[in-house]
Amino acid sequence: MDGIEVDAVAEYTLTDPVLIEGLPGVGHVGKLAAEHLLEEFPSTRLFEVVSEEFPPQVTVDDEGVARLVHASFHAVDTGDRDLLVLTGDHQAQTNRGHYTLASQFLDIAESVGVTAVYALGGVPTGELVDDPGVLAAVTEDGLREPLETVGVQFREGEPAGGIVGVSGLLLGLAARRGVPATCLMGETSGYLVDPQSARAILEVLAAQLGFTVEYGSLEERAAEMAEVVEKIEQMQMQQTAPAEDDLRYIG
Repeated sequence: MDGIEVDAVAEYTLTDPVLIEGLPGVGHVGKLAAEHLLEEFPSTRLFEVVSEEFPPQVTVDDEGVARLVHASFHAVDTGDRDLLVLTGDHQAQTNRGHYTLASQFLDIAESVGVTAVYALGGVPTGELVDDPGVLAAVTEDGLREPLETVGVQFREGEPAGGIVGVSGLLLGLAARRGVPATCLMGETSGYLVDPQSARAILEVLAAQLGFTVEYGSLEERAAEMAEVVEKIEQMQMQQTAPAEDDLRYIG
């Protein structure tokens, strides 16, 4: 392998498609959202991208079949709008790799006629969030108002330190190509997989692009995570509770 290899898996004609990126990141918010779109709508895998910039690793499926870690592009028919959904196993391991892969991703997107980019991810709060809000960053002022209309927030100084990884680079590099781009970031604790935050950004995305999607499977995963959180909180309480021998009067 020499750097990056792109395999065309199938042919598919998309009409006025929008690129939706959801690679692993904070709370796996973007990846969960992208995978939910693939589960809920008819989709066709168009491209697979393998690269030396990904970790030296293979994935092994339930039948024991191993494959190099990779990123993949899927044509998704929502019935209202064509989407080109990008997801995968990992992000790049180096700064150079992030730039190289993000550029390649945009090359692929432009080759099938993508007219806009939406990067999906999470913004860490450091604490559990019951009702996650959605923050955004855009490449053009004109993209702000439609997002603010559906409750998306633009907070001064947030996310602190900017947007790291492929989601940030897709915005920066898309802007240089003249392609409008938006990053939607759901609030999340930052230390747990967060399907509730994934739903929050999908609701915004659906409103912006005019499609309807069901959230049943995400609701089930959110309920499972709520049980995990409850167990963690109970363990923390047990660890911090004083032993009976320590219950002494001090005065």
